[in-house]
Amino acid sequence: MSFVITIDGPAGAGKSTTARAVADRLGFLYVDTGALYRALAFKVLSLGLSAEDEPALERCAQETRLGLAGTPGASQVWLDGVEVGGEIRTPAVSEMSSRLAARPGIRRQLVELQRSLRVKGPLVAEGRDLGTVVFPDAEVKIYLDADHETRVKRRHQELVRRGLPVQVEDVAADLQRRDERDRLRADSPLVAAPDAVLLDTSGMSAEQQVTAVLELARKHPRFPHRAADAREAG
Repeated sequence: MSFVITIDGPAGAGKSTTARAVADRLGFLYVDTGALYRALAFKVLSLGLSAEDEPALERCAQETRLGLAGTPGASQVWLDGVEVGGEIRTPAVSEMSSRLAARPGIRRQLVELQRSLRVKGPLVAEGRDLGTVVFPDAEVKIYLDADHETRVKRRHQELVRRGLPVQVEDVAADLQRRDERDRLRADSPLVAAPDAVLLDTSGMSAEQQVTAVLELARKHPRFPHRAADAREAG
């Protein structure tokens, strides 16, 4: 089985930045599980489906082709043969993806897709239930968190960089809703795996977060040193 590093945690904790950089430096596959839910959410919104119509949502998921490709620095998200990575980061898509993730039937379908990516080689995956549900046997499990104020600031800056005119108050309310939904859902709630290493990133820079994860990965007895070191040197 391929070496797997999972990075779970709430929005704004630094998962994406950290996971991308770690995967890039090690030459591992980068798996953004949230992008899969976002792509499906983008389709649901485009079709005008109701978030409460569970049968229609599950049919939509069954009939949808999702995929990830590219490199950590230029990741691609494929929806029914079309690359949609630049269109799935809006607040509306974020809200719908969080609601879809609370649907057990949809989660089961996407979990199988995520697990299938392991055959492609060593990977770094980020999400909310990777260490507990998707890859419970992962070699390295990280749970990133940060205080609410820090997470709101990071998320707001991210949206502003993408040219989305959002207010800090709206971002704070959105994160609170998503936190409650993710942590309280009956199926695969957001929770740290018992054997995960907890990292509070509130006072950490992005580079410090990446360094901490790399150190943990390299200490693991099954870490593929030769392959990873060769990729970094190249």
